[in-house]
Order: sequence, then C-alpha cells, then structure tokens
Amino acid sequence: MSGFSIALTGLKSDTTALDVVGNNLANLNTTGFKDTTVSFQDLVSSLADSSNQVGAGVSSPLTQKQFLQGSITLSGGAFDAAIQGDGFFVVANSAGNTLYTRAGNFQLDAQGNLVTVTGDKVQGWTAAGGVLNTTGATGNITIPENSIQTPTPTSQFSFNLNLNSDGTVGDPSGTFSSPIQVVDSLGATHTLTATFTKTAAGSWKYEVFVPGEDLASGTAGTPSSVATGTITFDANGQLKTPAAGNPVAVSLTGLADGAADLAINWNLYNADGSSTMTQFSQPSALSGSSQDGIAAAQVTQVAIANGGEVIARYSNGTQQIVGQLALASISNPESLVSVGQNNYQLGGESAAPAVGTAGTGGRGTIQAGALEGSTVDIATEFTNLIVYQRSYQANSRVITTLDEITQDLLQMKR
Repeated sequence: MSGFSIALTGLKSDTTALDVVGNNLANLNTTGFKDTTVSFQDLVSSLADSSNQVGAGVSSPLTQKQFLQGSITLSGGAFDAAIQGDGFFVVANSAGNTLYTRAGNFQLDAQGNLVTVTGDKVQGWTAAGGVLNTTGATGNITIPENSIQTPTPTSQFSFNLNLNSDGTVGDPSGTFSSPIQVVDSLGATHTLTATFTKTAAGSWKYEVFVPGEDLASGTAGTPSSVATGTITFDANGQLKTPAAGNPVAVSLTGLADGAADLAINWNLYNADGSSTMTQFSQPSALSGSSQDGIAAAQVTQVAIANGGEVIARYSNGTQQIVGQLALASISNPESLVSVGQNNYQLGGESAAPAVGTAGTGGRGTIQAGALEGSTVDIATEFTNLIVYQRSYQANSRVITTLDEITQDLLQMKR
C-alpha cells in the first residue's frame, strides 16, 4: 500500500516544521534574529489521468527567513547599533569571507578593531589623516586608542563686545580689558589680554598683552605688548576704522616653550561685513569670543553615533569622525544563507549587494546605542506548535489505521 509512504512524508514534513518552530523559539532573545516560516507543497504520483489522482503525499517543506523589522531597544552601549529599515552590516570572518548581519552588538578587540561578539571584523571606512572617504573600498574599522590629537595653532581670533560711549577719558569707566586663550604649535595655551582705553569721543586705543614669562625675551610677572593701535566708531556706534578687510596683526615671537612663532589675525569684522565691536551707551562688556586653535588632547571616549559614524571625543572637548559603518542593501534578502553566529552569506540566487552609508541608496538608517530584537512572535510559534503537533498525530493515525487494515487482510485465510 502506498498509504504508508504517503503518511511517512507527512511525518517527515511535520518533524521539519516542528524543528523550525523549536529553532525560532530558541532564538527568541537573539539580537537581530529573523524568524523562519514553513511552506508545504503536495506531491502528485501521476499527471496522466486527472480523473484518478490520489497524490503521493507532501514534499519536503520549504523554509524561508522573514526579514521583517525587529523592535529596537535602547541599550546605551557605546558600540551598539540597530538598523531601522533595509540593509545589513558587513563583516569579515577570520577566513576573510564577507558576511552580512543585522546584529549590531559590536565591541573592540585588542588591536582596536570594531568586531562582532564572535570576533568577525566590522567593515566600513576609517579616517586617514582626519579625512573620511566613503567612496573608496571598505575595510576593517580601526579605532584610535589613547591617541593624541595633533594641535592646531591659532591663526585668528575675535571679540564680540561693546565699549561704553559714556566712558570718561582718564576714568575707570573709559577702560576695559578682555582675555582670550590662543594655542601654539605645541598645543600649549597662552592668554592674550586686549586692553581698551578711551582717548576721545568715539576713539579708543587698544593694546594686546601676553604674560612676560611666555616669551623668551619677556620678564616673568610683567606683561609684554604684542600689538597696539587705535579704533574709532561712527555716530551710530559702529566701527569705522580700521576698515573691513584689515585685521589687526598680533605676533608672538620667541615663545619660551620652543613653539613656532605665532602670527595671528584679530578679526574686527564678521564674514557678512558687520563689525564685531560696537560703542553704545551701555556698560563695556564682552558677549563672546572665538579662536580657531586646537590644543593637544587625548581620546577620552569613542562611540558610534546615529547614522553609523564612529566619533572620537577628546579631553579638550572637541570631537572627530574616525570611521563610518558600511551597510549593504540586498534586493532579495530571502535568498541569503544562514551560516550561524547571526551571519548570512550570499546564496546562489542572491542579488549583488550595494554597499554604502546608511540613509542612502534605499538603505535604512542606523540608530546608535540600540539593538534590534528578534522577530520571533511567541504566540504565533505556540499556535504553529499546536498545528504541527496535531498534523503529526493525524499522520500517525493514518499509519496505525493502515496497519490494522493490513492485519485484517492477513487474517482472512484463517
């Protein structure tokens, strides 16, 4: 009787389906896991006579990953990242093979490489000389550990301030001072102090000082003058001279720490041509100052930011992009082959991956400090468990019934 083999195909298929349910439930808490569904297809013994078809049972079930969006939960991890939308993180295993994953629970290895929890190296772009080129080939992302940020000497500074038009010549109301720190080529800071002294209505003398001990030719405790001149204001309280386009040259030569000489421009005007200083009938006061130097600093923290940028924060409060995670877009992700450890490899029918940055080319976005959860729904899996169990029992009953019929047939001679 063919009924035994038909029922056996049902038992085998239901066993596979139960294995799928078990695997889904086992990965209920696996980061970035995508659940698998089962599809059954019938077998037909013959197509010659459509009026007398019985069927040959069920074929081996097809299993398929469902790449739906998992819930995103904030984790607070510095190197955790979750994909919202389409795309996969790109990783390379120890054999150099390219794999794809949705699990973004990354960490650093001893060499400063960004890796998965199983040691696969995360792919992307690493900044070279402070420049990040995301149009080039991807590679391992290497994080600078305890590195020193190269200092940038100050080349320009400015004050945003008001000088009191009611100040009296020779009186404390007719003087005002404002300090600012500048940076030399060794990353050391020096405090410049600009002093304004009213000489006439609308006219002020300025002089810029640096501590004497900062210069090899200076005297400790006695400020050294490094720039002097006069500024004038018009009847509307706006700066009249020096005219726009004529910054004040401030020169620090022979620095005591051996740094290169500093040639700094004191900008008196904004980019739009408006003056940075005014003379109104208000107390003299500084509202802001700026300079473009960067002091030497050490890395204090490295973390992934939204969008997949890897940001290094320095002890001087500045930050710099040191890397960028790559995302791969695959138009038919269901064709990927699971190879374990949350990774997939391209299958025979997989489309060529399009690798780029998050938020471009149809790729999803990256949320930092978060992880994507499993897409397994426990209620659905428990329901499927009941259905497949009942199907297995039904196929078992078919075999039991056929066995009883066979026994009856064998006993007809008695």
